[in-house]
Amino acid sequence: MRNVEIKAKVSDIEELRCKAKILSNSEGTIIKQNDTFYVSSKGRLKLRKFEYGDAELIYYDRPDTEGPKLSSYEKSPIPSGSVPSLDAVLTQALGVSGMVKKTRHLFLVGQTRVHVDEVEGLGDFMELEVVLNANQSIEEGQEIALTLMKSLGIEESDLLSGAYKDLM
Repeated sequence: MRNVEIKAKVSDIEELRCKAKILSNSEGTIIKQNDTFYVSSKGRLKLRKFEYGDAELIYYDRPDTEGPKLSSYEKSPIPSGSVPSLDAVLTQALGVSGMVKKTRHLFLVGQTRVHVDEVEGLGDFMELEVVLNANQSIEEGQEIALTLMKSLGIEESDLLSGAYKDLM
């Protein structure tokens, strides 16, 4: 699976949320997430726990650069009963490199997931994930991301590289 991503710092989260509601023609979905990152020799491996007990194990690899970049990823759903034991095994085998807690407001705009995030201990952020179709080029995804970024009022000076975990 592939997508083109950008991440940016947000100065006015309410204004961004209003723009995202208009662009998505929806109220969006609120998702509380607790990500545990494990030591990985390449890319990033995290267990994303949701407030109702289930989780996703996600591996992704992307360059730590500002602006639209390709991210390759795989994810697997984890039922709530298996989350504690999987977390224990991964912690014992690999070690934990960090944790991130956030409240995410998710909006869908075409093939793009717009995340408006309140990250505990860090502040307010926005992510765009342009989910690429099998026949779409990276450049096409980058153009979609840049166009949407402008529609949301995100400036190039707001762009960040890396993951939230790296900012902590």
